[in-house]
Amino acid sequence: MPGMTDEEVAAFLDEPGHLVRIGTVDPDGMPLVVPTWFVVEDGVFLVTPRERSSWFANLQVDPRICLTVDESAAPYRKVVLQGTVETVFPLGADDRWRDVYRRITMRYVLPEWGDAYLADTHDEPRALLGLSIARAELTSWRMPAHSGEDPLAVWAPRYYHREPPTSAPR
Repeated sequence: MPGMTDEEVAAFLDEPGHLVRIGTVDPDGMPLVVPTWFVVEDGVFLVTPRERSSWFANLQVDPRICLTVDESAAPYRKVVLQGTVETVFPLGADDRWRDVYRRITMRYVLPEWGDAYLADTHDEPRALLGLSIARAELTSWRMPAHSGEDPLAVWAPRYYHREPPTSAPR
C-alpha cells in the first residue's frame, strides 16, 4: 500500500471534518482511544482536552500519544502519528488561545452552531496540546489510485508470507 507524500498528508489533515482518534494509556496500562476535533497549524497537530477528560488525565501522567486520522471511504487515507505531546497552553489560559479553539470548532460545525457552542462552553477550562509533526513518527497510507501504481498493492510487503502480488489479473 503506498504511503502519502508530505504534500498529500498536509492536504488530508487540512480537510475539514476528519476526526482524530487519540490513543493514550492510563496509569494502570489500560489503553484509551477517543475521537475528537483537531487542527494542524505551522506543522503542529493541535488538540484541546477539557479539564476533566480521561485522555487529558492520562497525558498528564504519560505524555506519549498516538494520533490516527483516517477515512472510511476510498481512497481510505490514513495518517498515524506517534510522539510526545507538549502543552502549548495550560488549563486556565483559554483567553490566550480562543482564536485557535474557534478555528478548530469551525472545521466541524456551521458558524452559527459553532458560535453558540463556543459561547455556551466559554467558562469550561481547556488546555491546548500540540504534537510537532516533524518530531513525531508518521506513517501514512492510501489505496493505490495513481497512474502506474499496482492496484493489488494494498498491503505493505511485510504482511505477506509469500511474495506480494505484482500486477492485477487481466
